Amino acid sequence: MRAAIYHEFGGPIEVRDVAEPAPGPGEVIVRVLATGICRSDWHGWRGDDPDIRHLPHVPGHEFAGEIAALGEGVTGWRVGDRVTVPFVAGCGECGPCRAGDTQVCEHQSQPGFTHWGTFAEYVRVRYAAGNLVALPEGVDLSGAALLGCRFTTAHRAVVAQGRARPGEWVAVHGCGGVGLSAVMIAASLGCHVAAVDVDGDALRLASEIGAEVLIRADADAATSIADATGGGAHVSVDAIGDRNAIASSIRSLRPRGRHVQVGLVVGHGRVVEIPMDRVIGLELEILGSHGMPARAFGPILQLVVDGRLDPSRLVTRRCGLAEGAALLTEMGHDTTPGVTVIESP
Repeated sequence: MRAAIYHEFGGPIEVRDVAEPAPGPGEVIVRVLATGICRSDWHGWRGDDPDIRHLPHVPGHEFAGEIAALGEGVTGWRVGDRVTVPFVAGCGECGPCRAGDTQVCEHQSQPGFTHWGTFAEYVRVRYAAGNLVALPEGVDLSGAALLGCRFTTAHRAVVAQGRARPGEWVAVHGCGGVGLSAVMIAASLGCHVAAVDVDGDALRLASEIGAEVLIRADADAATSIADATGGGAHVSVDAIGDRNAIASSIRSLRPRGRHVQVGLVVGHGRVVEIPMDRVIGLELEILGSHGMPARAFGPILQLVVDGRLDPSRLVTRRCGLAEGAALLTEMGHDTTPGVTVIESP
């Protein structure tokens, strides 16, 4: 098969022929029809992710496709079924998995991190029984690819962890793929949304998909949010992992507000200073959010089927595998808003 592969962190990514994967017991092989280019893949390519232990490596983790082969013991699925998979595939056996919380599995599998990913014609899905998600007919595959990571991650952050309710103010710090997904989801719930970013084009896209208030991150964002929302956000989501943004997110909350951390913090020991006096004095909640289990995809898929949520609106560029591999290496300085998706010919 053709795959985009790199042999050293930060080195060239080349498209070349490699061996097709074969399914082991409990696994399936999926033909990749669309896969998103995510900043997490860029961090992995740079060497920031400890799960990537062996080189050469194939990046990519959010995708949509169709089952190409079934491993021993996989039942209830057929070759040709259209599927996606949460970017965290739970093992199904550990304590969190038995409790239904596969997104925090102790032995999780992640295509593009724990093993070769989706910048390829085919990808291996481990623990298939508990992680495959059937895609309804008519769902745009490029948009569906975003359900594996960005949209479901944002949905869990806003709905399950942030517990946002209609009429509440939700602030979103960082309008990349996850942040824009959070904007769209919060707006679809009937929340008021304030979007924060350094880039004007990203803010304009946030406005198009539901943000009512646009704030430049280089300003005093916390004060601006408090002024615009009449006292602060009820829920604030940091979708970028920047230390200043995290502190600003916490300071932008009204009493008893909820800060949800989605963006990964990298570098400098991954240490973040939290204004703990404010957390205590206002009884704020600090919550983490890490993907969504396959069992919880139903409500967000229904929103897509009903037309209330359209992930494809965030797809601003579509490309082939070779161009996508080149674009991944440029993510450190590419300011194009929205999401780029690699599509199969």
